[in-house]
Amino acid sequence: MTPKNSLQSLLTEIHACTICEAHLEDGSRPVLQIHQNARVLIAGQAPGRKVHEMGVPFDDASGRRLREWMGVTRDVFYDPEQIAIVPMGFCYPGTGKSGDLPPRPECVPAWRERVLGHLPRLEVTLVIGMYAQAYHLTRDHSRVTETVRSWGFYWPKVVPLPHPSPRNNIWLQRNPWFSKELLPMLRQRISHVLAD
Repeated sequence: MTPKNSLQSLLTEIHACTICEAHLEDGSRPVLQIHQNARVLIAGQAPGRKVHEMGVPFDDASGRRLREWMGVTRDVFYDPEQIAIVPMGFCYPGTGKSGDLPPRPECVPAWRERVLGHLPRLEVTLVIGMYAQAYHLTRDHSRVTETVRSWGFYWPKVVPLPHPSPRNNIWLQRNPWFSKELLPMLRQRISHVLAD
């Protein structure tokens, strides 16, 4: 791989990116975590305000819940050689009427395929939320509940998940099968992949 195509060169480009800055109320600050040895990919939506401020992916209540779902410690979660965190939009998109805005559409065509091309060792991808599911899954992704409920169709390479945000507490209460059926399998799968 030539230096021009190296992962470090790509990350330098990404961190300097301003293609959608005019649409971002808090400016651009791309947040992601990647290493070519990563075995697990977390494909999320976009950073929230707190993550934007701190510059650390999932360093919030959503991240605490996601780590619990995965059965991993904070140290494992933030080890890029084990877990890559690549949202659909790298920058905080701002706030709308009912929460954060969707990821900016400029990010995917500019970066996604190039970034994923640097992850040759992936064994499992966690696909979180509607926008990530629309990109990564082959079936209808318009309803998150039905998509997550059909997790067995994608298993074991891809696992669709709802967003781990506290805003989804009601969803979790209404869908107890998620905690009883999917999460034990997810923890076992992540443990197996990271142990190899």
